[in-house]
Amino acid sequence: MALTLASAARLLTRHHLLREIIQDDRWSLDPHRFDGADTPFEAVTYDTRTVSPGSLLFCKGRFRSAYLDGIDDRGLAAYVAQTDHSSATHAVGLIVNDVRKAMSLLSAEFYGRPQDELTVIGITGTKGKTTTNYFTQAVLNAINGNRTALFSSVDNCVDGHTYVESDLTTPESLDAFRMMRQAVDHGMTHLVMEVSSQAYKVDRVYGLTFDVAAFLNISPDHISPIEHPTFEDYLHCKRQIVANAKRLVLGADCAHADLIREDAAAAGIEVSTFALHNAGRDEGTAADVIAWPVDPAHSAYEIAADGRDLGTFHLRLDGDFNYLNAAAAVALVKAAGFDPADADVARALHAMESVRISGRMEQFRDTESNTLAIVDYAHNFASVSALLDFIDERYGAERPRVTVVTGSAGDKAVDRRKEIVDACQHRAERLILTFEDTDTEPVIDVCRQMLGYVTDPNIEAGIILDRTEAIETAVADAREHCARDGRPNVIMVIGKGEEQWMKDRGRHVPYEGDTHIVSRVFKLGDETR
Repeated sequence: MALTLASAARLLTRHHLLREIIQDDRWSLDPHRFDGADTPFEAVTYDTRTVSPGSLLFCKGRFRSAYLDGIDDRGLAAYVAQTDHSSATHAVGLIVNDVRKAMSLLSAEFYGRPQDELTVIGITGTKGKTTTNYFTQAVLNAINGNRTALFSSVDNCVDGHTYVESDLTTPESLDAFRMMRQAVDHGMTHLVMEVSSQAYKVDRVYGLTFDVAAFLNISPDHISPIEHPTFEDYLHCKRQIVANAKRLVLGADCAHADLIREDAAAAGIEVSTFALHNAGRDEGTAADVIAWPVDPAHSAYEIAADGRDLGTFHLRLDGDFNYLNAAAAVALVKAAGFDPADADVARALHAMESVRISGRMEQFRDTESNTLAIVDYAHNFASVSALLDFIDERYGAERPRVTVVTGSAGDKAVDRRKEIVDACQHRAERLILTFEDTDTEPVIDVCRQMLGYVTDPNIEAGIILDRTEAIETAVADAREHCARDGRPNVIMVIGKGEEQWMKDRGRHVPYEGDTHIVSRVFKLGDETR
């Protein structure tokens, strides 16, 4: 059904969001007191620059009436806002208590509630969301013939095979429902999407019910004045996914798992679990889906569901944490209604083995020295520690010299700065602090703050602000040390992955990209990646 002023008012009233409707000097709760109450809106937008005849505009964020200058000439039909803007436009104003919640509800209606035509799978957690997302999509695509859409912090895909770089981990609600409609129109039957804590903090998924949700893990992150003031607030936002899902997949070893189970019990939903065992299948936390290594180097894993072996898996994305993500993906596919014991589903699970995610756990071998470079988006204590654990497990016997090239985002997640340094101390021999994205905070201040957290006298730490120079310096240094003592070197380049831009003082500045710099300096072609 088309979205009109009348149907929008009814929906907002039902959700206790509508305060009044205003046009010039008329104030009412009755939409039919205004012209065109039953005329369908032609478009919805939150950007005044895209307003066209018949548009409904959402005035979110730090919106000012001045932004509406000349808007009537472009045919604005109505606006939704928390403030009366009738002094700036003759368009009808739907004045609401919360414009973000209103935008989510009304956008879903405008696009015909596409979520009802998809099996929607939402994945949250501090680490592993993106990888689990891609693994789950790969398996579902193998089952349903590439009819699984994806929303992630790296890419969005609405047709099962075309990937477009994303701007947000979880899209703005209007964009999400627009892309869901595109996915349905492309014949998609499933959608897997990352759900960030901010998605609940700022109501990007308000009113959306997930057919299956995953809560992977939780550890302190995103604590800052502009994100979450405390860990409790961060966890509380993450937990909202449970009350907005029909089934839950939970990491068996997740911190605060008992509380999350209480959330599920209160919501009356079924919980299934997954876990990683460090040795045999019976040597760890009990879970419905488990993974465990089949060799001392942890280069391959067995996975079992409900006690039934599903085979040996050798992932292109290396590391124990990625096999844990694979177990989560199996649990999600199972919760979505596909039996891993079925022969076709069991074969489809191996689609995870070929998954590559740009800039995540990408390994490069130098052509001129015994040096391995690992490029990853690791950006907090948990993810940096997991990467160093992988190096220890896989290469520890060779006693490699480890160099870490990293920064930390300006203006937000200030807790990460000390966490990254703490993870590297006593485990790396060199730490190069460098450029990371920022809005207003000078990057040099971030790097100096991180340098101040270094207490290990045995780690060589310094600042090279130019990120390209920092990576090139790390490679030159590794080659020199290899030539001197023959000891292998491992360089961790973390935080940016394959992103070919830097956010500098609010502007996106072109950047070669960590993976491309390493490939160039190592004299490798793209085909080696």
